[in-house]
Amino acid sequence: MDYKLLNGADLAYLGDAVYELYVREYLLNKNITKTKELNKLAINFVSAKAHALIFNSIKDFLNEDEMAIYLRGRNKAPSNHRKNVNRSDYLISSGFEAIIGYLYLSKNTSRLNEILDKSISIVENNLC
Repeated sequence: MDYKLLNGADLAYLGDAVYELYVREYLLNKNITKTKELNKLAINFVSAKAHALIFNSIKDFLNEDEMAIYLRGRNKAPSNHRKNVNRSDYLISSGFEAIIGYLYLSKNTSRLNEILDKSISIVENNLC
């Protein structure tokens, strides 16, 4: 699959799954084993609001290619978002997920892990 040919929505679709898997693994590594608690905690990391917080915290850390992918993902977000989600957060979230999908497909594992680690830290620091 040539990630360069995928549109932003496709990159975000994959990025959402990659990020959620990373969060789930992170929570399990904290020895949290109750499903209800895992799901409740995961929401703090995978919501559009959390993605907007993360993006706004790391945007100056992103390189030119990552920002271009972010814009592709944000601009390809569908016009019909969920009613309980702020539209601005939803668009930012799509752009953030597109970056994750791009880094995953381009096999840039070190950069992917760097951004994922920063993302987890940002959310953790804002939970208190």
